[in-house]
Amino acid sequence: MLIVWLSLTPSPPQIDFGVDNGDKLEHVLAYAPLMFWFCLLYARNGTRFAYAALWIAMGIALEYAQRATGYRNFDVFDMLANALGVSIGWAFAFAIPTGQAQKLR
Repeated sequence: MLIVWLSLTPSPPQIDFGVDNGDKLEHVLAYAPLMFWFCLLYARNGTRFAYAALWIAMGIALEYAQRATGYRNFDVFDMLANALGVSIGWAFAFAIPTGQAQKLR
């Protein structure tokens, strides 16, 4: 819900990373932990794939919702940053053995 709110609020908090297009880093930092957390909850690759598809679809849908608000911008590169975050979160989950992931929950 936090990602949805941050995506649709008229004035989300801004973090200055001191780099061009730093907002893309915000997208990666939002979606990577989300996917990683769900990978800890669900060890089966099929389930993880379904959640990855869901989070990527949510990121795409939120960009279209931003366009519809009239006060937020639509950006294809934000969609790509969201998908990159999902991929990074999933990749980090592979570093934790399945039995350990269940203990971390």
